[in-house]
This record gives sequence, structure tokens and C-alpha cells, in this order.
Amino acid sequence: MFARAAQRRLFLTGSSDVSAAARSFSSTAPARADFTHVVIGGGVIGLATARALQTSPPPSSTTPHTTLLLEQHAQLGTETSSRNSEVIHGGLYYGPASLKTRLCITGRRALYAFCAAHGVGCARTGKWIVAQTAGEHAALSALHETCRDELGVPTRWVGRAEAARLEPEVRADAGVLESPETGIVDSHGLMTALQGLFEEAGGAVAVRSRVVGISPIPSPNPSSHSLPGSAGWTLTVEDSGTHETSTITTDILINCAGLGAAEIHNLIAPPERQKRLYYAKGTYFSYGASSPRVSRLIYPVTAPGAGGLGTHLTLDLGGRVRFGPDVEWVSTPSDVRASAARLPQALEAIRRYLPGVDAGALAPDYAGIRPKLGRDGAVASGKGFVDFYIRREDGFEGWVNLLGIESPGLTSSLAIGDYVRDLLYGSRKVDEGSVA
Repeated sequence: MFARAAQRRLFLTGSSDVSAAARSFSSTAPARADFTHVVIGGGVIGLATARALQTSPPPSSTTPHTTLLLEQHAQLGTETSSRNSEVIHGGLYYGPASLKTRLCITGRRALYAFCAAHGVGCARTGKWIVAQTAGEHAALSALHETCRDELGVPTRWVGRAEAARLEPEVRADAGVLESPETGIVDSHGLMTALQGLFEEAGGAVAVRSRVVGISPIPSPNPSSHSLPGSAGWTLTVEDSGTHETSTITTDILINCAGLGAAEIHNLIAPPERQKRLYYAKGTYFSYGASSPRVSRLIYPVTAPGAGGLGTHLTLDLGGRVRFGPDVEWVSTPSDVRASAARLPQALEAIRRYLPGVDAGALAPDYAGIRPKLGRDGAVASGKGFVDFYIRREDGFEGWVNLLGIESPGLTSSLAIGDYVRDLLYGSRKVDEGSVA
């Protein structure tokens, strides 16, 4: 575990064999930090970001660069990254000017290509968004026009006869809009591939390593223009098993801690800039019956201001049906028990588009938590919508902060990793005005 390794004064210099790269830590501010980058949070976003940084050397660097990925749990990706719908989103919902739209569309294309190149399971299943009322049809029409005229995201109307032929069990009284680029992915396989590529490139992963303290290293040549972090950062890391602590230093700190991202932010930010996350719990339901059979994803029309896209029908790569997630606001991100008490409300939502569903074949399966920056924060554009927060924090050096990375985070993961790399090292100017 990392804390004990650090106390043995080991330092990774680009080799995945930590013991082969030992050197002593300095008790004073080092001329060179122990790591070039430390990424906090070993979910799919942290993995994609760490890989992007480790496989793309800083352009001005003349020494080996090193990236450490810290994860507080015993395994990577056990929170939001593995408790979701595993959907590759088309990028329909989030508004033309949003960072979510930009990264979702770029990330979708990158994710399909990555899966093909690295043998990660995925399927371009397509998705139907089904309208039951005239008002829902009008909302779909506006969505279709935005996708066609502003986003360049493919959508098409499915005629009544075609819909009845392809999915006779699906109810869509007022119309069907198809997103042919939507699909599903093996999220665990994706994270395994990203970890392998990261470690092959010389990156290091430390599990059971919880960050409990962060402070800027004092500048050796302080001036009125020196910002906190300009000389690097010191992190105090606690071994989650033994509770022993150790310290490491890094040039650059990236907060990808997901459900714990506000806690990491608040270790650094002054009181007036403290952040809070709100937790939207979503319960998923397995389906044990062989009928009705459906061959694509089915979504309701998203209600304005809703905290999720609605209780939808998704498939796994084996063709098994599941439903969810719903939205339940909870006070703690540790509340991931799937409750049967959520079933009646979910069943009502499911029967709107799949009236033949066998209620007796539904059972609570699992639940996940989505970190949101606003209470009752809407997932789609409009009132209550909150965009991804990905930025170099003002008033600091060497700190990139990612907050509120919920759906479509999985779809956007590869693009987010590249975006963070470009914030730090990109030759092209990154528009940070759209990321707040």
C-alpha cells in the first residue's frame, strides 16, 4: 500500500516497479517534486486523466515525468464509475454551449474508437426517446432541431408503422425520436484497459490511499506574484487499512475524486470558496422475465428540471434488460443500498412506455450516486442545469479541479482526460469561460 511504500522512502521515476526506483525524500522543499502529477480519484475520470497525462510528456520537460493515481478504496472504480447505466450517450441533452455537450460528443467518438482498438466490449444499440403526449412530442421536436441545426448529432423520427414493427411492445403514443449513435459499454473492461495502458506507460496506482491533507510548498524565492502551488504541493496520504500517514510532493495536483471531490477541494480552498456536493441516488431494477423483449434502449422524454433522464430501459452486453435510475436525493454518498420501496414509483414510470412489463419480474438490483453541484440540479439544459466544473483554480498554480462530474461522465471520460492535459500543456487555447 502506498502509505507504507512512502514511509520506506520510495519514489517512482517512470518505472512501474517502485522498488527499482527508490530514492530518499527530502525534509525540505525539494528542487524537484516526487511526482510530476498526482491524480486523486481512481474512477474512470481519474484513470482517463492519469493516462492522458502519463502518455503525453509535458512539452518543456527534459526529465522523466511521473504520474501517481491515488484511490482511497481497495479497488479502482467502485463508486459512480461502476454504478451507472453503462450508456454511451449521443450528446443530445445538455445545450449547444455547454462543456457537457462538447466533451460528450468528442468523448463518444473517442470511446467507440478506443473500445475497437483495445478489445473493450461495447455495442452501438441506438436509443428511442418515446413521447406519450403532444407536449412531449413538442419537446422532442425542439431536441431534434437542436441536434440537427446546432450540434451535428444524428437523430431521426421513427414512423408509427416502423416503430410497431421493430418494437411492438413499446408504447409511444405521440412519436419516437431515435439516437442511432447511443450505445452501451463494459465500464469495468474500460477501466481495466485504461489502467493497463497507464501502468505500461510508467504510471503508478496506489489503492487504499486516502488524501487527508494538502498544502502548497513554500516558494524558495517568494515574491508578491508567487501563487500558492507555484513550488508544488505536499499531500498527506493515509493508508485506509493501517491509518498510517505519509507525505509526498507533486508539481501538479488534479482533483478527480468524484463523490469526494468537494472534500478534496475544501482541503485547499479558503473558507469563502468552499464547495458542497449534492447527492442524487439512483436505483436500478433487474428484470427476470423473457418478455416483453426489446432490442434497444428506451427513454422517456426528460421532464424539465429533472435530476435525471427518467427511469429508462437499458441493456447490458448480454442482452439482459434493466430499468433505472430513478432520482432520490440523499444526504450521504455512502447510501447505495437498492431499496424495494422505490419499486412502485419506478413501475409507474416504466408502464408508460412498456405497458406489458411483468411487475413480478422486477427486483432491486443496485444503486449509484451522482455528485451534483446544485440541489435539485437538472441533468438537461434549461432551468437548474449545472455544467461540468473543470478548471485551473484561480489564485493557485498547478491545481486542476473537477467537480460535479456526473452523467455523461462515462461517455466523456477520454475527452475529459485530454481536456485536462490541454488545460495544463495544450498549445491551443482552451476556453475556460464555459467550464464554470
